Parts: sequence; C-alpha cells; structure tokens
Amino acid sequence: MTAVADWSRAHLAAWDRQQAAYINRREDRFGVMLDVLAETAPAGALVVDLACGPGSVSARVLDRFPGMTCVAVDLDPLLVELGRQALAGHGDRVEFHEADLWDPAWTRVLGGRRPHAVLSSTALHWLPADVLARVYRDAAAVLQPGGVLLNADHLRQPSGRPLFEELGRRDDAATQARDHAAGALTWDAWFAELVAHPHFALLAPERERRYAERPPNPDLGLDFHVAALRAAQFREAGPVWQHLDDYVVLAQR
Repeated sequence: MTAVADWSRAHLAAWDRQQAAYINRREDRFGVMLDVLAETAPAGALVVDLACGPGSVSARVLDRFPGMTCVAVDLDPLLVELGRQALAGHGDRVEFHEADLWDPAWTRVLGGRRPHAVLSSTALHWLPADVLARVYRDAAAVLQPGGVLLNADHLRQPSGRPLFEELGRRDDAATQARDHAAGALTWDAWFAELVAHPHFALLAPERERRYAERPPNPDLGLDFHVAALRAAQFREAGPVWQHLDDYVVLAQR
C-alpha cells in the first residue's frame, strides 16, 4: 500500500467515527442493510453505493460478501478520491465514479450493467423532492427484476409531533456530546485535515465550485420517500428499521 492509501484508510476510519457522532446507532443501520442484502441478492451481486461519500457502505459490503462487487457514485471529488485510495486493496471489486444525481445521465457509470441492489446512507435527504423522485425512477430502471433499494437516512418527522421532534433533537445532542468527548472529530475538523493533505488539496476548489449553487436541505419525511418509491414502480416500499427520526427504507423492484 502507498503512503496515500494508508493515510486514506486511517482518514476513512476517522470519517466513520465522525459520522457516528452525528448518527446514533449508525452501525445498526448498516447491519440491517447488509442483512437484507444477504437475503435478497445473489452471492455475486453487483451493488451500487449511491451518493457514496468516501465509501463506508462499499467497505462493509466488500468485507462481508467476498463475491460481491460495488460501483460507488458521488459528486464530491474529494470524498470519491479518498474512497478510491482507502479501498484500493479490494482491487477491481470496487470502482468509484464522479457523477451528479441531479443529471439523469448518472446511470451511464454502469455501462449498461444491471445491479442487484442500490444502497445509500445519509445522503439522499439532500436532494429536493423532484430530483429525489427522479433518482428513485432511475434506480428502478437499472435494477434487476427483484432487486432492492435500501436508503438509510435521517428523515423529517411529520409536523404536529413536537414530542417526536424533541426526542430526536435530544438524542442527536447526547450522541454528539458523548462521541466528541471520546475523541471523534467534528465535520469541520475532519474536513480540514482532508484538504490539508497535499494529495487532496488540489481537489478542494472543484468541490467548492460543484456545491456553490446547491439549495438547502429539504424537509422530506418517510411518507414522501415511500410514495416516491411506489410511484417509481417499486412493488414494495417501507421502513425496515427505525430509531427516532433515522430510518432504513427498503424497496423491491
């Protein structure tokens, strides 16, 4: 392994600790996703890691299922390069691509291949309603018949449930206080270390350009996601796991 790859692996581990500070029971969500994948996909499945960041989902799929391969897709050039370096030891079992989910052409990275599963974690909540609905249609169009989509994400609570909202806020605050006290980096500190590394620093201006005009996080809840998946012609859709306002949503093509 090169020095860059070794550093990247360590910084991916720091990413996981940083993310877990903002997402309570993060590994539980991954465990549910992988358990569903084990029951619904063949041993040699092709898995799309959608809005992959640095590849946390891909890493867990590759480690648990030695016959599976992953196509990891994200717009962020910094995170894609970090994942590419960190998971280089898996060879051709994983490939990283830069693509924009706002553009329906993102599916071209598959080169005509039909995945057995599309997995995403803590990413799709950034998409506005029209883009998210279209991404779900895109996923349905490329999936194998019977293939599954799994989205582990933070979804907004319906209005008029102040207790639910307050419990979610308290849980978030307690999780951050606990993990940051134990040494987990904040997002800002983690990102500052990434862009300070000479291998990644040159990608920072392009990342800034790509995200300059993106709108704020929309308020979309579970009901919207399920309805959008059903409208995209998934035959089943619904939550398979929940902790307060964090969910794993499953849909089958």
